[in-house]
Amino acid sequence: MELVNALVAITNYVIIPATAYGAQLALGALGVTLIYSILRFSNFAHGDTMAFGTGVVILVTWGFQSLGISFGPLPTALLALPFGILATAALMLGTDKVVYQYYRKVRAAPVVMVMVSVGVMFVMNALTRFLIGVDQINFDDGARFVINARQWREMTGLAEPLTLRSTQVITVVTAIITVAILFWFLNRTRTGKSMRAFSDNEDLALLSGIDPNKVVAVTWIITGALATIAGTLYGLDKSFKAFTYFQLLLPIFASAIVGGIGNPVGAIAGGFVISFSEVGLTYAWKKVATYLIPNWEPDGLVQLLSTDYKYAVSFTILILVLIFKPTGLFKGKIV
Repeated sequence: MELVNALVAITNYVIIPATAYGAQLALGALGVTLIYSILRFSNFAHGDTMAFGTGVVILVTWGFQSLGISFGPLPTALLALPFGILATAALMLGTDKVVYQYYRKVRAAPVVMVMVSVGVMFVMNALTRFLIGVDQINFDDGARFVINARQWREMTGLAEPLTLRSTQVITVVTAIITVAILFWFLNRTRTGKSMRAFSDNEDLALLSGIDPNKVVAVTWIITGALATIAGTLYGLDKSFKAFTYFQLLLPIFASAIVGGIGNPVGAIAGGFVISFSEVGLTYAWKKVATYLIPNWEPDGLVQLLSTDYKYAVSFTILILVLIFKPTGLFKGKIV
């Protein structure tokens, strides 16, 4: 029975939150890896793109709520999500037209494009703060739990409670649907195949008659959609604060690079490697140790790292991968 309680505690505090967080990172990393593989630069503005898209979703959600529109037990933000995607896609296309297009025409070096994206990042950060403010915002108005502690105890009779929040289930289900649609699009549609050909060999793709402007536009639209979905899911699961998404850029890039930047499958795998590493290394294992070792209760929290250092976990893994396996787990492009 104590072993079962220990497994429940691990599931409750490590497996479930790490799975939801990993799904959010995977969607963010997919956007980064698409830009890197097709447009050939690291987009440092991606975190603030997520923040902008989520900010628009929150504003539309508030508008729906003021009109009495809801989505039943599901968050109203899911109804507002398409509006956030449209606004973010429009912003991406506008930014490309005003900023990035010139540097592509002059064939600027990748490092120049990276620095340009840093400038765009600061502009988007300011735009988002002007749009939605700097306060922490909770905008989940759906049912709070799928399973709560009382229901779990009544069903199982176990001492250790387990809770499953609705936002965690929504995150995983939405991520699965989004990834399935993306892979179908890239592998089954004419435009998706053109994007893959452009990624593999730009010169050969141009000789084959592929329209580079269309490829670039579709890439930005997909990236904007992925960023908005990832940002909204993260905000629903935790909360929204504009600066948080700037910080989230590190684990997202770490996910893309660990999996193999330029490889969509690698981006997904990298997201879960980073999330389980962060959650596992910063979780206080005292409760689990108490269940597993009879008649012993440790004095400390049995915590390898404080939660304040969770981004240090991402950074350390990122550095190790760059040193020992720069192509990542799934042999992406060398950074």
